[in-house]
Amino acid sequence: MSTEEKIKDIEAEMAKTQKNKATAKHLGLLKAKLAKLKTELVSGGKGGGGGAGEGFDVSKSGDTRVGLVGFPSVGKSTLLSQLTGTESLAAAYEFTTLTCVPGNLYHKGCRIQLLDLPGIIEGASEGKGRGREVIAVARSSDLVMMVLDAGKEGAKNHRGILEKELEKVGLRLNKSPPDIVLKMRKTGGIKFASTVPLTRLGDDPERTVTNILREFRVSSATILIREDVSVDDVIDVIEGNRTYVRCIYVYSKIDTVSIEDVDHLARLPNSLVCSVYKDLGFPDILETMWSYLGLCRIYTKKKGSPPDLKDPVVLTQGRGGRNIEAFCRQIHSSLLTDFNYALVWGKSAKHSPQHCGLKHALHDEDVVQIVTRTVAQQKADAAGYAARAQAAYDEYKAKKKIKAKGLRS
Repeated sequence: MSTEEKIKDIEAEMAKTQKNKATAKHLGLLKAKLAKLKTELVSGGKGGGGGAGEGFDVSKSGDTRVGLVGFPSVGKSTLLSQLTGTESLAAAYEFTTLTCVPGNLYHKGCRIQLLDLPGIIEGASEGKGRGREVIAVARSSDLVMMVLDAGKEGAKNHRGILEKELEKVGLRLNKSPPDIVLKMRKTGGIKFASTVPLTRLGDDPERTVTNILREFRVSSATILIREDVSVDDVIDVIEGNRTYVRCIYVYSKIDTVSIEDVDHLARLPNSLVCSVYKDLGFPDILETMWSYLGLCRIYTKKKGSPPDLKDPVVLTQGRGGRNIEAFCRQIHSSLLTDFNYALVWGKSAKHSPQHCGLKHALHDEDVVQIVTRTVAQQKADAAGYAARAQAAYDEYKAKKKIKAKGLRS
């Protein structure tokens, strides 16, 4: 029996099974088997990684990345041209865009990279219409902007189809990772613990979770659940290849539908409406994009000098966090080695300036001055100082050796 036939048999059995607490354990086991088979099918039998493919060869630029996904001929290229000024071929026929077209948008001092991706179709998760390449780029984006045709949405439900295709390859839109701690062990069996009542895992949550783990051939592990999760959440944590990303649904061509339909679409969760022909909705798109990306502009300051308000360091929650440690790492990792404390001015400071450590959370438009350790403080840390001194000497000798070889040749 082929993998596709096994999947169809399990889906048929799940459709026939009533959903209640008594059948939760059985359904959980079926979902675990289904997830394994789908992972094997999508990734070509290799398992893991979500099977998203290699993607397009587009280098990352700017402070953050936004991917435009959607069906063919819904207005992605026109939207890119309107927002960034980049010329992306737009025409009245489908599949006009055949490769990834990047564009840059400058907003509030930040550079945002927008990617116009080729249109995807139903079955994209299985590789139809270069779907895996498109989805691979979507997985690497900080925000997904799903562009939909307002005139076709009511009849064809493109939003639901695209959500299912992205769900199949491990993309979780507008969701947070479940609060589950899973630690694999070599021996000791499965140890289960929870801090909240579990109402979505059947009458015996421990047995349900244990059966799911054994289906994935996990015989020894410790699992701690801190929120009321579902079977799908447990499977996501076990597989470990899920990507959680924010998504904005943009309904274009609203000039072709009635005002009642526009009002209905605009009230849907995480949804915006726009029209290039009427030049409507673009300020809202920019502000919502800024809010969903969670960008944080941090201005640097040298001792005895005013802050540099022209070139901020931009932090995002998805790329390492928005604290002092992430700020230092983005400038140069050596700042973490010699870090003493930071002086912070702005909304995150209780008083100005405030002495802060590496874990201090920063807010937008804060001003930060990094104070490094003195030579005396570095020497007090004898082991660390000796190791850094030896590393610096070794690096110097290696560079000198390379330079000498170049002169001889």
